[in-house]
Amino acid sequence: MTVTSEEIKQKAIDLGFHLVGIAAIAEVEPDSAVEHLKAWLELGYQAKMQWMNNPKRLDIRSCFPEGRSVISVALNYYTPHQRPQGKEYAKIARYAWGRDYHKVLGKKLKALGQWLESQDATIQTRYYADTGPIQDKVWAQRSGLGWIGKNGNLITRQYGSWVFLGELLTNLSLTPDQPHSEHCGTCTRCLDACPTKAIAQPFVINSDRCIAYHTIENRAETLPPEITPHLEGWVAGCDICQDVCPWNQRFAQATDIADFQPYEGNIDSKLTDFVKITETEWERRFPASALRRIKPMMWRRNAHANLDTDTSKNLNYLYDSDD
Repeated sequence: MTVTSEEIKQKAIDLGFHLVGIAAIAEVEPDSAVEHLKAWLELGYQAKMQWMNNPKRLDIRSCFPEGRSVISVALNYYTPHQRPQGKEYAKIARYAWGRDYHKVLGKKLKALGQWLESQDATIQTRYYADTGPIQDKVWAQRSGLGWIGKNGNLITRQYGSWVFLGELLTNLSLTPDQPHSEHCGTCTRCLDACPTKAIAQPFVINSDRCIAYHTIENRAETLPPEITPHLEGWVAGCDICQDVCPWNQRFAQATDIADFQPYEGNIDSKLTDFVKITETEWERRFPASALRRIKPMMWRRNAHANLDTDTSKNLNYLYDSDD
């Protein structure tokens, strides 16, 4: 039985994906993305994210040797809710307002893979929902979903950059889509708006200057003094470079996925709510949430850094709970 590219795309849409495209895994991959990644790593811009050094990231075939095609998918996660004004409020990035996207995306990708394998006993698949050493944005651009913007995010014409990306690798040789062209033009709004100058140059992000990196991935007891004065309320990620993007301002539209609607407290919590958050409260507040990556000590650290940039004065906030 032969399964066509169009049939696969239609099944993906039927499963609830908002965008789907296909790229071929060539015998010799184009070098541009690999060289860009190598140069980025050489600069140390991955900070302490050692998993970015995984050599499998340089060659997708090392993840799935049988792979001949990449089916890239995207889910729109934007909801029109707005954060309340006021310096007392804690800011959480939109991607984490609702249910953990790994779970939502992974469930749909698993279903797509099972359907595809059921079409013929010789068909093999493997899926990734931001769960492996895959250059998601690179393959999404090669599959025609959008382009990698100057802020490092994939931007789509339909939804801006408010999308989650995933891949289904298969041993089928499918008809590939045309790679997407880049449409940032001369715009520098994201570079100009970043308070820590984390966008070292267009398309190059220095994680060690990024608020999102430090609030989510940095496990240190205190945040760097060059970062804390610029937090502006952020305790979990940062959306500044996305909020100012013209493509997001013009084309963002509300998602139809109920799982991405905000959990209670993820929009209007105050910084003081997190200064002494306990393990018990953390468990209650963040069920099935991507925010569980931020441990209680980190929430306390991030909140306190916003309330008083001199965190050394009150480090007891970090340790006086039951975790």
